[in-house]
Amino acid sequence: MTASRVPTLSRRSLIQAGALAGGGLMLGVGLFDTSAPATASNASAGRRLNAFIRILPDESVTMIMPAVEMGQGAYTSMAMMLAEELDIDLGEVVVEHAPPDQKDYGNPALGEQITGGSTTTLAWFLPLRTAGAKARFMLIAAAARQWGIDAKLLRTEGGKVLDDASGRSATYGSLAARAAMIVPPAEVPLKTSDRFRLIGRSLRRLDTPDKVVGKTIYGIDVALPGMKIATLAASPILGGTVAHVDDTQALRVPGVRQVVVLDDMVAVVGDHMWAAKQGLEALEISWNDGPNAALASNDLWTKLDRASRGVGVVAKSVGDADGHLVGDGLYETAFELPYLAHAALEPLNCTVHLRPGACEIWVGTQVMGKAQTAAAQAAGLDPSQVIVHNHMIGGGFGRRLEVDCVTNAVRIARHVAGPVKVIWTREEDIRQDKFRPLYHMRTRAKVEAGRITAWHHRITGPSILARWLPGAFQKGIDPDAVDAAVDTPYDFPNMLVEFIRHETPVVPTAFWRGVGPNANVFAAECMIDKIAHDQGIDPIALRRSMIGTKPRARAVLDLAAAKSGWNTPLAGVPGGGRVGRGIALLAAFGSFIATVAEVVVADDGTVRVTRIVSAVDVGQIVNPNTLEAQVQGGTVFGLSAVLHGEITIERGRIQQSNFNDYRVTRIDEMPVLECHFVRNSEAPGGIGEPGTVTVQPAIVNAVFAATGVQLTRMPIDATNLARGAA
Repeated sequence: MTASRVPTLSRRSLIQAGALAGGGLMLGVGLFDTSAPATASNASAGRRLNAFIRILPDESVTMIMPAVEMGQGAYTSMAMMLAEELDIDLGEVVVEHAPPDQKDYGNPALGEQITGGSTTTLAWFLPLRTAGAKARFMLIAAAARQWGIDAKLLRTEGGKVLDDASGRSATYGSLAARAAMIVPPAEVPLKTSDRFRLIGRSLRRLDTPDKVVGKTIYGIDVALPGMKIATLAASPILGGTVAHVDDTQALRVPGVRQVVVLDDMVAVVGDHMWAAKQGLEALEISWNDGPNAALASNDLWTKLDRASRGVGVVAKSVGDADGHLVGDGLYETAFELPYLAHAALEPLNCTVHLRPGACEIWVGTQVMGKAQTAAAQAAGLDPSQVIVHNHMIGGGFGRRLEVDCVTNAVRIARHVAGPVKVIWTREEDIRQDKFRPLYHMRTRAKVEAGRITAWHHRITGPSILARWLPGAFQKGIDPDAVDAAVDTPYDFPNMLVEFIRHETPVVPTAFWRGVGPNANVFAAECMIDKIAHDQGIDPIALRRSMIGTKPRARAVLDLAAAKSGWNTPLAGVPGGGRVGRGIALLAAFGSFIATVAEVVVADDGTVRVTRIVSAVDVGQIVNPNTLEAQVQGGTVFGLSAVLHGEITIERGRIQQSNFNDYRVTRIDEMPVLECHFVRNSEAPGGIGEPGTVTVQPAIVNAVFAATGVQLTRMPIDATNLARGAA
């Protein structure tokens, strides 16, 4: 899988701002234009039928993938969409990264060239199928001209155009040059789902074979002639700067070539990573603490709670929530989520080669265009002078929506002759992360005759979008921060949703898998469970009674109940412990998911999750194998958060540094995972994040059912549960 050459970055014309979809700004955009014919020169050079398909006389079909592969199966699902309408087998496809090119490869749902927000299938399902169908039209038209017959008499199959009447056939490769000169129609019919050959089938992933044999080149694997390796240390205190560096001992380490001192970091450059790492450890660095040396988590929580008691900007108002939130039957609970790191398996890295008037970078990024622009700014060049080679990503989760690693790698490379690969150690990757923010959600509800008649949800936290995509932050509302709060599965007759922007600028924050719905679904689903238990109503029955206009939400709720055996009692477990079962429901990312968790809580408060059952409706399923893997992966990611995940700060320093103190779910903690899918022909939704979102409240609700203790801050505090057992 090779990287293409990089053209100059261009911006897509945005024609309408809309609602949030899957944690990102939904923007109406003019989709790619495949109506213009290829020129004679590019037709003969590459047989480029449109921005996504290139066919050569040797019958190779290359598909240019507009989204990045970071383990989510995007390459396979996108290739299936193209190949379906092009009428070729998936095994014939070669996939290639798209270059930075906003015009052709900008995400139609997000308005930028981005892979994120669980939008790949949601955004590209129709555009990629249309590209395949238009290419097929052009190939048929080329054959019709060659044979002098009506194109309506021809059909395609297996990479050939067939004339059944005469028995003639022509391969796509033989027709490609002629086809590239044909103007496709503005609109082309697409297959109906009953004619799908690929879409909906469980097919093997295209990227798996190379990964299994170690052939896949991730960004961290890049090797160039004469390349040096650098690793770095940034200030351990948030916002601190370099005061003094003594590199005497570092330069004596065999293989160390130089030490680069910048205002906020120090890098050691060596012949290999071991030399650079040993040299870094040999440095004597003193730091200017700056103004944040006394910063501590407890202070941040206190300030966040204080801010949450103010009046927010109204994101949604239905009926008269305030007027109804009086008298008896009132419930109020505050929920809090901590800072979290991304901790992707592949730590941050970027390889840079600077030359006079040119910069070349090798990196794994979710934002090709932003990476190109960041490199250009750091190098003092125009974006057209920057070539980006994008690679497979060993875990993104939102961290690689940020381009600080590109900026800092180029800053270091400006002091190094020749190519240099900059690698963050795991410790630096975690401590210098851009974290999922602290969030505070204050929920209030009015219950009358067993029904929730008024609902108030106030979200307090920073606005990532205000920094990341300033145009999306309008009138004090961050659409991501209120996602899944303004549009819930439930029909509350009186509803008020508010957002209070509360920034802590010194702590860098960024999107994290599940984005805004992480906080909002956690708060809402736990609050609903509290009401159900207090009112003596079955938690699923209460949810079911509130679903009016979203029958797909009711369908996954019912499926999860049936498959989990919701109405059957949980058996005791060897060794004892309290058992419980909890439910959570999500309608976001264009999809619906209901998750049931089963837990055992020991007397010391230790929680073991034994089973998780998810019922999922993503609309039209492209590849069931990928869908199941995404639900499972999201579930494990969320499980890590609820059992272990927390970044804390003391004396201005991040306390966690590696997987020993920033725990992820280990194999002996894994529950049984079950995924059940609703099949329909609805428009595809996203699935990369919903599993992460629902597993957290489902587990907390299961713990509540087992112990009667409602946990309102993550991760699970065993001390509270042990106390509840007394």
